[in-house]
Amino acid sequence: MAKAQLKTQATTDPVEAFIVKQPEAIAADCRTIITLMSKATGEDPQMWGASIVGFGRYAYTYDTGREGEWFLAGFSPRKANTTIYISAGIEGHEALLTKLGKHTTGKSCLYIKKLSDIDPKVLEQLIVNGVKALAKQRVK
Repeated sequence: MAKAQLKTQATTDPVEAFIVKQPEAIAADCRTIITLMSKATGEDPQMWGASIVGFGRYAYTYDTGREGEWFLAGFSPRKANTTIYISAGIEGHEALLTKLGKHTTGKSCLYIKKLSDIDPKVLEQLIVNGVKALAKQRVK
């Protein structure tokens, strides 16, 4: 089956151009998250669509046979909070999540108001775990 054509695609838009458009405190958090995610993934940041900063790529295949590529980890500063995407999901990481700090979760997302609300070392470990879980699917 052909690869899925997702609405959100990797772009060549400069990440810093997106970051400087954010309020100062959010931009500072974004730069810290970029450093943390670059270290955890070993990848450079890349814009995905107009508002997501992603790192690396992995290939996936659904049970239906539909295939596609997505980023290993990423984030998006939103109005209500910053969304942190851990593509492998966050299930099974309850012990780390209890140490993370103030956050809410989705299936593969963490939602934080500001970076100072969480422990960045715990976030980094969650990202590293996610990257390891996707190692066999990673696209180089």
